[in-house]
Amino acid sequence: MELILASKNRDKIRELRMMLEGTDMEVRSMLDFPAIEEVKEDGDTFAENALKKARSIFEKTGKISLADDTGLVVPALSGAPGVYSARYAGEKAVYEDNVRKLLKEMSGIQNRKAKFVCTMALLFPGGEEHIVSGSVEGLITESPRGRGGFGYDPVFLVPEYKKTFAEMDTELKNRISHRAKALEEVLKILKSYRRK
Repeated sequence: MELILASKNRDKIRELRMMLEGTDMEVRSMLDFPAIEEVKEDGDTFAENALKKARSIFEKTGKISLADDTGLVVPALSGAPGVYSARYAGEKAVYEDNVRKLLKEMSGIQNRKAKFVCTMALLFPGGEEHIVSGSVEGLITESPRGRGGFGYDPVFLVPEYKKTFAEMDTELKNRISHRAKALEEVLKILKSYRRK
């Protein structure tokens, strides 16, 4: 079964491909369709953005399409960076810029609670649409820790493991992360779709 990931983010694609290893899914991404432009993520919610991206790639390919919108939600910052996580420090921001801005905004704040949220939209030929979400609770560290992962991983500490996502080995992160939890739900839907 072919599955198209509505993303050009190489880190995200690599992570999702690793999580889908062992399934019989043939995973392709927007990198395999260079003529298709990336969708502007201008929705107010993770679900709106994920659905918009999935619908866009589905319209162009007609194949089962999966999109996610993922972000960091920090209650002390009124939920920021939220849907703006990827461009928190500006449209051209790289991971380090966003982390720097986050740590600056969190300077002097005692409440370090945060959660990673991943919302996925899955579309099938025939118009069937599904939206699922996964999240993981954590704390924002005072400074980056670890060399793995990407995005906000170096400053997102999971208290249960006393490690940031960037300090965890890939196997552990891919088992407990927000993306893993959302993908678990996606796999259940794919399984029941296959039975039809």
